[in-house]
Amino acid sequence: MTNRMTRILCVDDEPMNLSLLEAMLSPRGYDVVSVVNGPMALQKIRTQRIDICLLDVMMPGMDGFELCRRIKSDKNHGNIPVVMITALSERENRIRGTEAGAEDYISKPFDTAEVLARIEMLLHVKELNDKLNLAYRNIARLSAFGEQIIRNFDPVNFDFLEKIDSIVQQIIRRRFDLSNSPEIVVIGMIDQANISRWLRFDSTGKHIERSSINMNIEDKLLFSESGNQAVVFYNEATPELAASAVVTELGKQLIPVTNMVKYANDTFCLIAVNYGRAVTMHDATLLSSVVMQSLFLRSLAAQVKDTESAFEYTVLALARASDANDEDTGDHILRVGDYCALLAKHLKLPEKLVQAIRVQAALHDVGKIHISPAILKKRDTLTDDEWREMKMHTLHGSKIIGGHHRMGMADRIALTHHERYDGSGYPYGLSGEQIPIEGRILTLADQYDALRSTRCYKPPLNHETTCRIIVTGDGRTLPQHFDPEVLSTFREIHENFAEIFEARG
Repeated sequence: MTNRMTRILCVDDEPMNLSLLEAMLSPRGYDVVSVVNGPMALQKIRTQRIDICLLDVMMPGMDGFELCRRIKSDKNHGNIPVVMITALSERENRIRGTEAGAEDYISKPFDTAEVLARIEMLLHVKELNDKLNLAYRNIARLSAFGEQIIRNFDPVNFDFLEKIDSIVQQIIRRRFDLSNSPEIVVIGMIDQANISRWLRFDSTGKHIERSSINMNIEDKLLFSESGNQAVVFYNEATPELAASAVVTELGKQLIPVTNMVKYANDTFCLIAVNYGRAVTMHDATLLSSVVMQSLFLRSLAAQVKDTESAFEYTVLALARASDANDEDTGDHILRVGDYCALLAKHLKLPEKLVQAIRVQAALHDVGKIHISPAILKKRDTLTDDEWREMKMHTLHGSKIIGGHHRMGMADRIALTHHERYDGSGYPYGLSGEQIPIEGRILTLADQYDALRSTRCYKPPLNHETTCRIIVTGDGRTLPQHFDPEVLSTFREIHENFAEIFEARG
């Protein structure tokens, strides 16, 4: 911990007065900085940390009143207490000093006891104000941090380790703040398999370095040594700090601890060590609030992922029900989803669309639930009436899926996956970009899998024959049926289609 000396700036154009002040203050442990005019004082304030300023009123050029006004008008240094030193006792001068922003007056000749008492009082007030200002800045900063987290919260792609990094960014020491932040942060996590993982974070000034460490201590002891308290703080030379198992183990990791704030629950522990000052309940509350926020989001993300998993399971269950009358015993619906995701990815479509089409493509034939099994399993050519009924499965599928926004892609896929780029498809004869991109992707993916799969009316084809039919045509299937960009992408990655078919065949 940094035990810095209180620094007092003394400003007087009389060297003898400066010598008297230094002789009075230095033996009491104060770091005295002396200058003889206002411009030199402003330079010291801009370049050094100053805790309190003693100003002579009567100075040539910039007098003490003007210097005080300039100090108090500076947003970065206006909180420095100013004491005016004067031989003048007139009421008017005291009013002028108060209007300039001075906190107190000392009259010449100096009374040592009075000077020291007033300095101590003003330093105490400044310390309280500094803590208040620090609390305000931290609250404002963490409020902005919380708003950003919520604004960017993506529960499906939530990365807790990434969030841990952002927490550390908020609390660890930076080059411009050596006293109010911890030097090192250590984080421990216990996963569902009851395996603990420990990370150490060190600030290099502009960047944060993260490394893995081994904490050889019983997890239960480490996470529960604070009793029922989620967050505790210990300062230097306290019995609790010396007795802490965390401190002992950190010492083995070559991390000497002078003070510490620790948050812990059953599965997560964050230890902030070596603030540049004594730690307080404010530090503990601050740490607890930012950690609790991220733990809440982790819990929320886990619940959303569970819901998403249940959603995907329901989609696949419905898709399998629609596939019940299909003689193909393979995972046709899963393969088609994988083909679609592969095409979408190589077409550089957004990742959310890639993941959505992988799942929702499974419902492309859900409307076949309403089609007679006799038609679905007929080996001979369908009659005109049977073919009209078969084409209705696109409309049936859209009706089954309904209009919920979460199923919008599945609805569009079910309705348009038999439309063709040249306008020769059904049910509406859409062409070109009238067909949504997911429908254009599904058309090719479904055609590939249909040609590769066993059907009641045909044997399966190998990969090479299937690619030739799609790329060059065979009379029934023609290249102009497909979106040219989707077809071009298929040419580039067709071998991946074969891999998917073999893996899920």
